[in-house]
Amino acid sequence: MILDQEQSLTTSNDFIRKKWTYRLHLDIPLFVALLLLLVIGAFVLYSATGGNTAILTRQLTHIAIAIILMLAIAQIRPQTIQFWSPWLFIVGIILLITVLLVGDIGKGAQRWLNLGVFRFQPSEIMKLALPMMLAWYISEFSLPPTGKRILTAVFMLAVPTLLVAKQPDLGTALLIASAGFFVLLLAGLNWKVILGVIVVGLASAPLIWSYVLHDYQRGRILTLLNPGDDPLGSGYHIIQSTIAIGSGSLYGKGWLNGTQSHLDFLPERSTDFIFAVFSEEFGFLGCLLLLILYLYIIGRGLVIANQAQDTFSRLLAGSLTLTFFVYIFVNIGMVSGILPVVGVPLPLISYGGTSIVTLMMAFGILMSIHTHRRLIGN
Repeated sequence: MILDQEQSLTTSNDFIRKKWTYRLHLDIPLFVALLLLLVIGAFVLYSATGGNTAILTRQLTHIAIAIILMLAIAQIRPQTIQFWSPWLFIVGIILLITVLLVGDIGKGAQRWLNLGVFRFQPSEIMKLALPMMLAWYISEFSLPPTGKRILTAVFMLAVPTLLVAKQPDLGTALLIASAGFFVLLLAGLNWKVILGVIVVGLASAPLIWSYVLHDYQRGRILTLLNPGDDPLGSGYHIIQSTIAIGSGSLYGKGWLNGTQSHLDFLPERSTDFIFAVFSEEFGFLGCLLLLILYLYIIGRGLVIANQAQDTFSRLLAGSLTLTFFVYIFVNIGMVSGILPVVGVPLPLISYGGTSIVTLMMAFGILMSIHTHRRLIGN
């Protein structure tokens, strides 16, 4: 009798918990992992800035706004997201063109629109708008897409990518192009087409080097090959970063005890190079645990994509998840000296409101796809 009552109580509690999560359209495993990552990021940022509470407060404000937007987007049905995808893409293109015409210039780049109260980067919108647009377009036809559909999709991909690269913002352009490419890949892009793109890219590399890349971008590639050639100039970032990573050893120096960051040897330590700060203070084991957390989030995103109930949702969820992987791979690669420095932040760890808001909105879309699927199934 007592056992039956306990089982009944447990079942009732599970029902209440599920009802609560359904109502908020939350995927609890994914949400908990994201919160844990954001907490780690706040601790690392506090150390990287030397205990600057003002910066930490701004970052916590960014996080709060990002979580609210994520929850709001999670309430929207995937069918509604699909309907508005082309309109968001059109608005994003218009904003990118506006940036090139009247955008604010900072640090030699024209990337921001000033609305008086705040500034924002329209290129961040494209990280969501492009995969949404391509998933909407491709899902309208049978899979795999035909050659004509692929060419049209590539044109849609190329326009925002080139507009962002023109600003110039090579890192964001890379992420936007990756998001679009993953939609095509998941749609069943033929391996012969992929091989052809690689061959064309390699063949056009000399032209890209001479006529597309800026001088500072060519300098970053040369620095990657030989950072010691200019240790106090272009190679300084990579050299100091690798020193910080190596000095962390197995267990690290401990939180708030990093010397490379606290003695101002490490540049951009709160943004692009925050992984070097984390590595120095928490060592190899800390980095391993961080990567495991990242892999769990990626794995959960791929599970959601696999369980999606329609083509649009599968393509969009898969693209957003794999783009998150590109964030991690590119940032850690450039900080550790195996990729050129392209200005990609470490997701949900680096300081910056726009990046965190965009990423959490993407995870809001994932939660919408997953929780609405379960509601329909029930």
